[in-house]
Amino acid sequence: MKRPAHIARRMADIEPFHVMDLLARARRLEAAGRSIVHLEIGEPDFATPEPIMEAGRRALADGHTHYTPAVGLPALREAIARFYQDRNGVEVSPERIIITPGASGALLLVMAVLLDPGDQVLMADPGYPCNRHFVRTFEGEPVSVPVGPETAYQLNAGHLEAHWGERTVAALVASPANPTGTLVPRAELERMADLVARRDGRLIVDEIYHGLVYGEPAATALSISDDVFVINSFSKYFGMTGWRLGWIVAPEDYVRPIDKLAQNLFLAAPTPAQHAALAAFRPETLEILEARREAFRERRDFLLPALRALGFGIPLTPEGAFYIYADSSAFDTDSQRLAERLLDQAGVAITPGLDFGHHRPEAHVRFAYTREVAVLEEAVARLRRALG
Repeated sequence: MKRPAHIARRMADIEPFHVMDLLARARRLEAAGRSIVHLEIGEPDFATPEPIMEAGRRALADGHTHYTPAVGLPALREAIARFYQDRNGVEVSPERIIITPGASGALLLVMAVLLDPGDQVLMADPGYPCNRHFVRTFEGEPVSVPVGPETAYQLNAGHLEAHWGERTVAALVASPANPTGTLVPRAELERMADLVARRDGRLIVDEIYHGLVYGEPAATALSISDDVFVINSFSKYFGMTGWRLGWIVAPEDYVRPIDKLAQNLFLAAPTPAQHAALAAFRPETLEILEARREAFRERRDFLLPALRALGFGIPLTPEGAFYIYADSSAFDTDSQRLAERLLDQAGVAITPGLDFGHHRPEAHVRFAYTREVAVLEEAVARLRRALG
């Protein structure tokens, strides 16, 4: 008789991406001949810029396929430090920069170095779903704090004051955020960093969408304190999703512990990707990336008023990333059911709120404006017909 599989208890708390079921359904419809507009997946439609591609090809041709140090190529760490100086006017030692296998690898390392079993991490709900799972993986307890438009769907110092407990060791914020595209103002970041420091905790700031901000440039948390953890990535602004490359800027005392963890968990981030990323900061690459940022802004500026005109409730203008988080309760009390109906009837795939937490998920959906304006126009026309 086959023995039942032993599965760790933590797995009961780790949920799948619910949108992947919707994506699979969309792929089946496409295989049957249906035209589907994909606004559900948070991946830019642009290919990796050619200067980065060429640097990757050259790295392979030159035999750069062996391990790097666990903390990353020294040249890439130095290039990131120069980028902070040039873009943000912030001096960061390359020694504090750790290259990781994507921002997910960065968050795993930070949680592993901070958490003992039962330790709590505060985070916003709605928010990126993997964050709470990263905490649970290391036997910590994610504390999801309900947030709404009154605080731009972001944690603030008042939330931290109210929810910080004896077992709390850290707070995690994202600016710009997924799924809302909102920012944490600099003054609020300062208040949170001060409050967390007074409680001997750590503030973790996810800045992976930092390059994709459409108004005044966002302030990096590194301009506020050397004691915060900053997470960033080559995936979104730099267009390198499949290359799996990110980084941490860590407080100095945490660099060696994270180095040890990286050696054991990952050995190192992908070597060809690291060599390719050296080209990400060239002037010709940045020119391409800034043109793409402007294209995303144009997409937002089309889709936002169009969705409002259809009847979706969008109280705030998203300032960054490429998402619109919309109240869909005017159309259905169940956003999962609405998303399935719009896929079947309109051929438009969107993400229901269930993936982003437990605070009113049934009343919200997320649109990713990762398609060109002409495709967004088609999506809006289809939605208009389906919604009457």
